[in-house]
Amino acid sequence: MSKTGINGLGTIAVPVLAIIFGARTSTGILLPMLCCADVFAVTYYRRSAEWKYIIRLLPWALTGFTLALLTDHWIASGEPFGVPDKGFKTLIGLCILAGLGVMIWNEYRGRDAVTPSAWWFTALFGVMGGFSTMIGNAAGPIMSVFLLSVRLPKISFVGTAAWFFMIINFLKLPLQYFVWHNISGETLLFNLAMLPSIAAGAWMGIVFVKGISEKNFRIVVFTLTLVSALMLFL
Repeated sequence: MSKTGINGLGTIAVPVLAIIFGARTSTGILLPMLCCADVFAVTYYRRSAEWKYIIRLLPWALTGFTLALLTDHWIASGEPFGVPDKGFKTLIGLCILAGLGVMIWNEYRGRDAVTPSAWWFTALFGVMGGFSTMIGNAAGPIMSVFLLSVRLPKISFVGTAAWFFMIINFLKLPLQYFVWHNISGETLLFNLAMLPSIAAGAWMGIVFVKGISEKNFRIVVFTLTLVSALMLFL
């Protein structure tokens, strides 16, 4: 549902899977599910993307990938939290809270605020998005802020996000498999079993977003983002 319209809803799955399977393992379980959902989203919104924003973000997102891989070596020993899994949960939570913070900041600026156009603005959100999506598939709120800041229409917003995340998520697959080793035949069988639910969710997202008001849409995004982040610190 998050991939086809209810942006932010997917963040609730991040802490739930982290609690059930462990934070690091959960990223490998969730990623193929996200890839399947990305395909559904791109199929529906395939002509709605604003490619100039995707091209600007991608190099910085890859920089965020690198930072995430370096961070993995830092927390693998259990520092600074004593338990590696706790470190991943904390990092995921911090990424989500960072996204929530900038979303609130964007709302505070108001509709008449000047749209940020400096290169560092794209760089900041690209690196944050690449880092958070590699660490815990938690870049949704961060990318939402960037796309809202450039004032894309709703359909262009969803289409641009769909294409960006499909590219990013498919690039992550070999890294998760060969570097972090958290994708296996067993997890892929689990993903296959979830495919009917993913397809149903994609359809529900398209239907639901057509009937929800803009005000309620924002409330849902803020609420789900906050709840998902707080769950990781429990």
